[in-house]
Amino acid sequence: MADEPQTNGAAPAAVDPSKIKQKVLAQYIRDMSFENVLAQKGHQGELKPEIAVQVNLDARKRPTEGQYEVITKLKITSKAKDSDNTLFLLELEYSGIFEISGLPDEQMHPYLLIECPRLTFPFVRRIVSDVTRDGGFPPLNLDNIDFLALYRSELARRVESQKAAAPGEIPST
Repeated sequence: MADEPQTNGAAPAAVDPSKIKQKVLAQYIRDMSFENVLAQKGHQGELKPEIAVQVNLDARKRPTEGQYEVITKLKITSKAKDSDNTLFLLELEYSGIFEISGLPDEQMHPYLLIECPRLTFPFVRRIVSDVTRDGGFPPLNLDNIDFLALYRSELARRVESQKAAAPGEIPST
């Protein structure tokens, strides 16, 4: 995830949501790979798949003022429950280009990694469904992703890794 802005301990200022302006300028597949391992191995018979979905987010400021690129990265692995053999592997990077104004800098980081992926997720879901169906499997319909919970867990993970990196230091309050 992108680095979070420093707030110097100050409480975030209240923002009037009506003053926030956002446009989706573009959205596209940055990179995609689908590997049908099942077809390559020529497995026959009925399989009970187990699906694992990994989600990562990245946000970058673009050279144009007020424009940001937000990338949703998915790695989806399907394995057979009984044999643990991989059935398919789908890796997808889906990007949205956003123009955002009226939002304080200290609130931009969470906005980019929570609200922007929410807007592009329906398109990601459709791509995953279409690719898995066209790849010879039943369409995989992803459950909704709680981007707020994902953001909070990433912040908690960063705090823990910082504590582990400097065990002798006393954290500042």
